[in-house]
Amino acid sequence: MGTVIHASVRLREGLHFTAVADSGRAIELDSPYESNTDLAGPSPMETVLMALAGCSAMDVISILRKKRQPVTGLEVKAQGVRGDEYPKPYTNIELVYRCSGEVDPAALERAIELSRERYCPVWRMLGATVDIQYRYEIVPALD
Repeated sequence: MGTVIHASVRLREGLHFTAVADSGRAIELDSPYESNTDLAGPSPMETVLMALAGCSAMDVISILRKKRQPVTGLEVKAQGVRGDEYPKPYTNIELVYRCSGEVDPAALERAIELSRERYCPVWRMLGATVDIQYRYEIVPALD
């Protein structure tokens, strides 16, 4: 049996929940539905995109550092397209990696590929049912 991770959510009000996992760190989840305009946090579907971007970003920065690439910053933007019919899962996701520093493009490309193919469990899970594309750019500095 693999590692077991626990998570729970507790209702606060409306569709606002506090989520906690084994780390003990909490995040607020909310929904823009039911005319809610004062959101306490991201929606669960937004957190899916954040989880994918965060998981891959951690892999990529770690790999670049191990390769001794002079990376000075990394930002990963995720854009998801949801289906029209309920439950409206993501059908396509695009990741855009913005990397700053004098990084070798081939090293960055390989780091992203390793994240996709070997290290990022979020990418592995989502990639089984969602078309995930990526692109990258190397910039002098992140704005």
